[in-house]
Amino acid sequence: MRVLFATYSEKTLFLAMAPLAWALRTAGHEVRIASQPKLVDAITNSGLTAVPVGRDHIMWDLMKLGGETEVARGGPPPPFDIAEYPPDKITWDHLLRGYEEVVPVNKLINERMIGDLVAFARHWRPDLVIWEPDTYAAPIAAKASGAVHARLLWSLDFFGIARRHFVRLKQEQRPEERADPLADWLGAHARRHGFEFTEDMTVGRFTIDQFPASLRMETDLQYVPMRYVPYNGTAVIPDWLREPPRRPRVCLTLGTTATDRFGGFAVSVGEILHALSDLDIELVATLPDGERDKLGRIPDNARIVPFVPLHALLPTCSAVIHHAGFGTLCTAGLYEVPQLVLPDHFDEPPLARRLVEQGAALGMPAREATGDKVRDQLVQLLEDPSFRHDAARLRDEMLAMPAPNDLVPELEKLVAEHREG
Repeated sequence: MRVLFATYSEKTLFLAMAPLAWALRTAGHEVRIASQPKLVDAITNSGLTAVPVGRDHIMWDLMKLGGETEVARGGPPPPFDIAEYPPDKITWDHLLRGYEEVVPVNKLINERMIGDLVAFARHWRPDLVIWEPDTYAAPIAAKASGAVHARLLWSLDFFGIARRHFVRLKQEQRPEERADPLADWLGAHARRHGFEFTEDMTVGRFTIDQFPASLRMETDLQYVPMRYVPYNGTAVIPDWLREPPRRPRVCLTLGTTATDRFGGFAVSVGEILHALSDLDIELVATLPDGERDKLGRIPDNARIVPFVPLHALLPTCSAVIHHAGFGTLCTAGLYEVPQLVLPDHFDEPPLARRLVEQGAALGMPAREATGDKVRDQLVQLLEDPSFRHDAARLRDEMLAMPAPNDLVPELEKLVAEHREG
């Protein structure tokens, strides 16, 4: 098969795709990764083949100019905030207003790449296009070139759930009131390229989900589970990580994009470091150099590093403190590390809640995370063996899922089935 992966130029989204891309490549399939130019180096550094399309999006630049960097903080915005609502509490007006607000953002990140991506897909003729849920340029290109297409999730499936409820409620409206901003936008591009809008352009023909069943959020779509495999990009093991820790090692990591996207971390790193300074632990905190410079004195039990590959660090840790981001949470889960989660935005709050319910974590909203509260919960994680026990149970659940290599025959089968259908 020829398999085209597509994502707009956000590195973390590509990192979630790379293990499956390599699994397909090593199984003998041809693989290309299409994205905007900014992502080319990250793709080629992984050893995969990049296809630059269009121009880079300017979403974050515009948000900063408009003073809107705080918009993404808190839970998911409308229409995705209804994902856990009972169906009878979800209203048409709320969903419609949500799509009216989110579709302009979809346009902002996609419009600059649609033309080039369609042209490449028609030239290369992929059998399968795999896309992350915001890159709607991909299903347009897939339909234009006759390819089967599927989403690869990097979050809880707020996208699919919101869309299914929207379609359900849309059918209950009078025909003249069935507005659909997402279908209108995608349909305009579809007609421009010689075909009509179909609903699969919003959610894929099927969806690859990397969360274990205990954490997953699903609707009535076709889901294909795949085990999460950590990939952090170019990585080097530092000397200090080659020796076992002499004291319980705790990792503090708050994501790679918080300072760029949201103007800083949602918690006070300095306050947390100070509160943990009297514990008999080795605290490894991953912070950009600019954030380290703001800290002043570093406690004796803390090691501050700008980057260390989590798949190498976390297996040596007794606990991890983090923001409940997809990659960090799944990497910690895979290595049975008890987690202290401080969720801040989008799917982090419900994902953290699910993890705590599994017994593998403690947590609190980032806005409530004082140094003393973090200290109290960390001590509980380190002293109560039930957290490690439940973390091991989560690890076993993850290891029972098909690895990317195991998924390749299933993808071959699904492509054949959907083409016949």
